[in-house]
Amino acid sequence: MAGYVSGVGGAHASTRVVAIANQKGGVGKTTTAINLGTALAAVGEKVLVLDLDSQGNASTGLGISVEARLRTSFDVLTGGATILDAVMPTAVPGLFAVPANSDLVGIDSALAADQTRPFKLRDAVTALVGHQRSRSGEAHFSYILIDCPPSLNILTLNAMTAAHAVLVPVQCEFFALEGISQLKDSIEQIRATLNPRLEIQGVVLTMHDARTSLSREVADNVRAFFGPKVYETVIPRNTRVAEAPSHGKPILLYDYDCAGSQAYIRLATEIIERERQYKAA
Repeated sequence: MAGYVSGVGGAHASTRVVAIANQKGGVGKTTTAINLGTALAAVGEKVLVLDLDSQGNASTGLGISVEARLRTSFDVLTGGATILDAVMPTAVPGLFAVPANSDLVGIDSALAADQTRPFKLRDAVTALVGHQRSRSGEAHFSYILIDCPPSLNILTLNAMTAAHAVLVPVQCEFFALEGISQLKDSIEQIRATLNPRLEIQGVVLTMHDARTSLSREVADNVRAFFGPKVYETVIPRNTRVAEAPSHGKPILLYDYDCAGSQAYIRLATEIIERERQYKAA
């Protein structure tokens, strides 16, 4: 696959950059970023979660307090810090984060006069990869997961310009497909103008309730729309998954044995297997 040849902006072949995006809110983007990152780290990958949402929920869910966010994704995008300057460890071995805070609300005005504003994150990722290449004895980030805000704004544009692929969480509820066509159109537009390597890496069904006919119907509709892009693993509606962020923990740390934890482990395994197939293609 093209994303593994030289990567976006010359990214290292072993670093896969995935934007987790859907302009609808409440579909599980942040939950997926946190828990997929944790599951990937649990199977030995070195993972960076890059929080691009001004609410900073991914940072909170990974246990990073607002007071501890001395350098954030805002600083990275505005050139005040490199990704390595802003990286923070989490309680999960192998899982790191670039946190976010409300400073991101002002990103449009901060970059208004900058003609290169869609490329800020891509350039920062390229710099990170260059550093990794120069430090051959250290473990490189194998995945960078970008938690996007619930809109198609300059932050999401930066994420998609920097990414190899987009992972789309889709909630198994009414109106789930609303806006999906717009998202696909946006991805195609970015492919045509800013990032020719961008692809939909996969679609993950979230908040699935197997007891309801609505969840089953939505799942069938999403699979009909996206075909084999939809992962076999579905993330169930699970109280423990909803509780975990308030404790500043990924679900795998909060309750490893619950259905939500096991689903994210299966999803991580499925994603890694799909990545291997891409590499071999």
